[in-house]
Amino acid sequence: MALSTSSVITLKINGEKHTLPVDHRTTLLDALRERLDLTGTKKGCDQGQCGACTVLLDGRRGVACLQLAVAAEGREITTVEGLADGERLHPVQQAFLDLDGFQCGYCTPGQICSAIGAIEEHAAGWPSAVTDDVRPEAGPPPLSADEIRERMSGNLCRCGAYNSIVQAVARAAGAASGTDPVPGASVHGVTDSKETVA
Repeated sequence: MALSTSSVITLKINGEKHTLPVDHRTTLLDALRERLDLTGTKKGCDQGQCGACTVLLDGRRGVACLQLAVAAEGREITTVEGLADGERLHPVQQAFLDLDGFQCGYCTPGQICSAIGAIEEHAAGWPSAVTDDVRPEAGPPPLSADEIRERMSGNLCRCGAYNSIVQAVARAAGAASGTDPVPGASVHGVTDSKETVA
């Protein structure tokens, strides 16, 4: 008896359900881009190393090129297309726009999704590789430039807009915590301007 190599699945993407037949080997990235025309999620390395295809799966970051579409069934998938509230951009999108957190823009959707996940992870008290005190009772560490760089290290920008990306993440994290900085102010040691962050 031959085993089936395809299935009809239902994916919940940006709050909407999409039912489609897929080969079991189809990645979530290919299903999003090729089958559902959600091309905001970019195909970069196709090996899980560049972060251009980062989406949110149940609110956590994941690279869509390494996730099989059939394994994503039943999960809440959020792509860059689902972040804005109508004409109102998500605070991370707005911060990237305000602080030039992009150049060519190819990696930007993945950077933005990753930043949202990183901010949530930080707020939940998850340590990073550069966190000094990893005890749960220590709470979230200050979201310094080093913390942001480490937490965003899975997302590559070939244009080198890293300083502006760090500033944008810091601004968005400040907005999420109710400490939205004003231009020129400092959020945990990250200058919110177009100047270089050391």
